[in-house]
Order: sequence, then structure tokens, then C-alpha cells
Amino acid sequence: MAIGEQDWLDQVTEAVIEPELKICDPHHHLWDHPDSRYLLDELLADTGAGHNVTSTVFVECSSMYRAAGPDALKPVGETEFVNGIAAMSESGQYGATRACAGIVSFADLTLGEAVGEVLDAHMSASPRFRGIRHAAGWDASEAVRNSHTDPFAGMLIDPAFRRGFAELGKRGLSFDAWLYHPQISELTDLARAFPDTTIVLDHLGGPLGIGPYAGRREEIYQSWQEDIRALSGCENVVAKLGGMVMPINGFGFHKQSRPPTSDAVVAATGRYYRHMLDCFGAARCMFESNFPVDKQSCSYRVLWNAFKKLVADASRTEKAWLFHDCAAAAYRLG
Repeated sequence: MAIGEQDWLDQVTEAVIEPELKICDPHHHLWDHPDSRYLLDELLADTGAGHNVTSTVFVECSSMYRAAGPDALKPVGETEFVNGIAAMSESGQYGATRACAGIVSFADLTLGEAVGEVLDAHMSASPRFRGIRHAAGWDASEAVRNSHTDPFAGMLIDPAFRRGFAELGKRGLSFDAWLYHPQISELTDLARAFPDTTIVLDHLGGPLGIGPYAGRREEIYQSWQEDIRALSGCENVVAKLGGMVMPINGFGFHKQSRPPTSDAVVAATGRYYRHMLDCFGAARCMFESNFPVDKQSCSYRVLWNAFKKLVADASRTEKAWLFHDCAAAAYRLG
């Protein structure tokens, strides 16, 4: 399904669970491609679908880079673009949700110490800038698409990358980690080497279910469990709980004639979330939409209903952490 085919998503309608529960959605994108548009109006149509989304965090997706100037500084255009969207939202003219209250952009950390200039430019471009995502998702199989930032094998342990990573800590910036499950141990090593830098694990560490990983779900789940538990021992790591209905996860929701219900999402993915919560605890976990990428598989309303069903028995304090407070703390939203 192409992103934006609302008719397919509208086949499944559900009443909103706990509509008053305050949510900060800490992971969404904005872009304007010839065949796919997801800007403020589209975002607010999703966040305004019944759940109480009070704020959001934008995460880089190579949008609106500068057309001219040094290559290293071109990604600053994305921060400038999103800061404008955030200013529109903060005016109140578009409703109560504060879109893009935090901004996570891209800088090439393999530049080593030289990336400091790029980080400073991002910080100057927006008071909402909070950190960097240099996506590391890499796999040897041609059936698994590598991340859009063109990573290479072992990037997280590369000396030049780590010299660049050190520049984040000097500025109090965070790092969003997007990778695939075979790479989790490399992230653990990085987190141990930089214990004072906040690392946000995206999408449960990317458990793959396509290509050479198809048909091996139980085997992969066991190794993923072990790697996640080891990573959770790093107190500087917090985890985003979401991004589990992407096609790469192998559940195939996007291929069905009807999208899944929230119960179906919970049945397929629930054990992953429960293990994350067991390892990290509510205060170090935040639910995320990963929209519009996950919109290929289900609607915003269904997805957040699934999250709420996953933790139906949690205390009020635990729910506050999971749906709002952990994200607000990690991204310093005030």
C-alpha cells in the first residue's frame, strides 16, 4: 500500500481507548515527495484522530536539505524547514498539538571532530534542535535495504564515527540509533564507551523478518532478547517502542486485503514490547508512531490503541512515563 491510501486504512475503525491520556509522539517524519506528501496538515490529521497528542518530535528523513553550500552543511536545511513547521504549530492557529517541539536531524558523524561545525549550525538554526540520528541500518543481504544515510558495516565501532560521536556529548546533544537487530551489540559497545551521552534506541532495535531472516522468527527472537537485555544495562540508553509494523519486520500487514485491528497488532508484536518493558522499565521507554512509515500497515488510531492495550494494567505513573514523560525528558521538551 502506498502511504496515504486512506480508503484501505478506513476499513478498520475503532473507538479510542483512554482518550484523555496525554501523549508525546517522539518519532515521526515530514516530507514532500512527488508521490507522497506528509506535512503539517497530514500529521495533524493523524494526531487529531482521537488520541490526546499534545506534542511531537520530528526525526530526520533527508527532507529539504540545502541546495547549495558545503555538502556537510546541507542537512541543516532540514532543521530550518522543520523549525518553520514547529513555529506554525506553536502559533496555536493549527490546534493544541505542538508539532515538532523537538527536532532530531542528521550530521555525518564519520567526519570526526569536523562534525562539530555542523552540529553548531543545527543548534543555531533552531532552539528546538535536540540531537542527531545517523542511521546505521546495514545488512549484507541485498534483500534488506540499507539506511538512507549510506552506512557501512561496523560504522558504530569505526574510530572516525566515534570521534564525531564525542562531539554530541560536548554539546549536550542526544543520539537516535536506528539499526538492525544483528547490530545491537555494536550499539551496546558504543553506549558503554560514552556513558554520559543519551542514546535513544529506535524501533526496538530493528528485528528483521525479510530476506535471509524470513522464516526464522523464533531463532531471531531469542538472540534479540539477549542483545536487548545486555543493552538495557547501559543506563544512558532509553528505548522507543514502535516501528514494529514496517514491512521489514516481516509481519506482512501491508499485504493484507484489510489492515490489522489493534488486537491483531498486539497479538503479533506484543512479546517484543513486553520484553522491552521488562528490560528497560517504564521510565526508560516511550511509545512512538514512526509515521507515516508505519502507516503502510495501520492507522494512527489503531496503532495507539494497540499501545494502550499492551499496558492496560500499568499504573497511572507508568503510563505517564510511557506515553509522555520519558520522551519529554529524553528530548528536553520542558
